[in-house]
Amino acid sequence: MKEFSIQWRKSIKARKKTKYAANAPLHIRRKMMAAHLSKELRTKYKRRSFPVRKGDTVKVMAGQFRNKTGKITQIDIKHYRVFVENAQYSKRDGTKVYYPMHPSKLMLQDLNLEDKMRIKALERNKK
Repeated sequence: MKEFSIQWRKSIKARKKTKYAANAPLHIRRKMMAAHLSKELRTKYKRRSFPVRKGDTVKVMAGQFRNKTGKITQIDIKHYRVFVENAQYSKRDGTKVYYPMHPSKLMLQDLNLEDKMRIKALERNKK
């Protein structure tokens, strides 16, 4: 593994941010994979963004699938990519493939609240 420092806090230099994201271990990458919350969720939970998870309903905000809504089917933490139900394209042989998207291009519409720890994380900022 290349250089990675947990003590690193912030920088205004883009190259340092890119290096931090590229060399981050998976448990830190998961926290970086956050999407904006919708206005209803933002007022309810008093926060702007939250890490995405399989089963969340999202709206695509940018790209060729803009304004499509669907559930997250798969997450690739290693490559910072999310796969959404209604965002598929056809290959030349006719098979359908999910289009990989960055979570910053998504907006969370509905959260998967099956996990008690996730509910606690949402309630933390509510006070």
